[in-house]
Amino acid sequence: MAARLNPLDLYDVRSLLTDEERMVQDTVGRFVDEKVLPIIGDCFDQGRFPGELIPEIANLGLLGATIPEKYGCAGMNGVSYGLICQELERGDSGLRSFASVQSSLCMYPIYAYGNEEQRMQYLPKMAAGEIIGCFGLTEPHGGSDPANMKTNAKKDGGDWVINGAKMWITNGNLAHIAIVWAQTEDGIQGFIVPTDTKGFTAQEVHKKMSLRASVTSALFLDNVRVSDAQRLPNVKGLKGPLGCLTQARYGITWGPIGAAQACLKEVIDYTQERVLFGRPLAANQAIQLKLADMARRITTAQLLSLQLGRLKDAGKMEPTQVSLAKWNNVRMALDIARDCRDMLGGAGITVEHSAIRHALNLESVITYEGTETVHQLVVGRELTGINAF
Repeated sequence: MAARLNPLDLYDVRSLLTDEERMVQDTVGRFVDEKVLPIIGDCFDQGRFPGELIPEIANLGLLGATIPEKYGCAGMNGVSYGLICQELERGDSGLRSFASVQSSLCMYPIYAYGNEEQRMQYLPKMAAGEIIGCFGLTEPHGGSDPANMKTNAKKDGGDWVINGAKMWITNGNLAHIAIVWAQTEDGIQGFIVPTDTKGFTAQEVHKKMSLRASVTSALFLDNVRVSDAQRLPNVKGLKGPLGCLTQARYGITWGPIGAAQACLKEVIDYTQERVLFGRPLAANQAIQLKLADMARRITTAQLLSLQLGRLKDAGKMEPTQVSLAKWNNVRMALDIARDCRDMLGGAGITVEHSAIRHALNLESVITYEGTETVHQLVVGRELTGINAF
């Protein structure tokens, strides 16, 4: 018989990667296998983010990975960043969320919308994990309508005074700085707000059933005063935060592939070892049909994200393409995680197996940075030219 195909990569998508991209994937994969997987079930169970992993994540060059080397970053391409997200989420969505927020939602706006002084002040220390950031856009009443922003910043001499509240903020209670978006007389603008500024409070959200190995917070800004030097000078309007979200959503298209692969591998191993009615579960047609469908959907997602990454690296990626991939790939992973949990039987409800953890995490991933419905409507608008929001 010919050698069997890799069940997690039936189309040998890995062969389409460059040597450097494969090296990035292998390096992050080893980190996840050796450092993340042995502890992440307990972290999820305890509701604890594994902050002890931050130094090694930084040492591997995974924070702000696509930002140029002059700022202390790795200068990788977009596909490499996607593979980082895929491998980290194979460990846990909370870990990938940490890296996504730091890289795409905090370092990216400083790089893209800040001035050179801001870049040199913050980016090298953020790449080293010495400064952690959070991204303050979503508000308690806002959700999918960021234009309905209540947080405001008013000019007072050479300073700005910010008042408002933000909700569902990843890294909020870890952060040293917050990228806060606020309404001004001149439109929405972004500010780099040190979290030790008087009037700034972060309150961690507890009793979560999803992203338990992640820090989620509410931010409150009560007459928070920052200098104009803390304002991001090179963008105004929703273009700023939405541009950040496009970068982060791109990584999210890759991340759930890793979660789905973790679930599929686990259930393949389990169904081959679990014997019922005198034969392994994997010998049943019903099981094989489900496994085959999972492999089909993972393969589709892999090819979708790889092409999206090539478009990104060519400077041709459009937000609608990101929406299509985010919608498809997160839905794919969530459905697979749920089915794998079912196929594991009673064992599937414990964190001794990964499927329930991934399924619960993906309930958040399918909601944040654009709900599934929002991304469907973005694609619908592209097809028809009519805005149905």
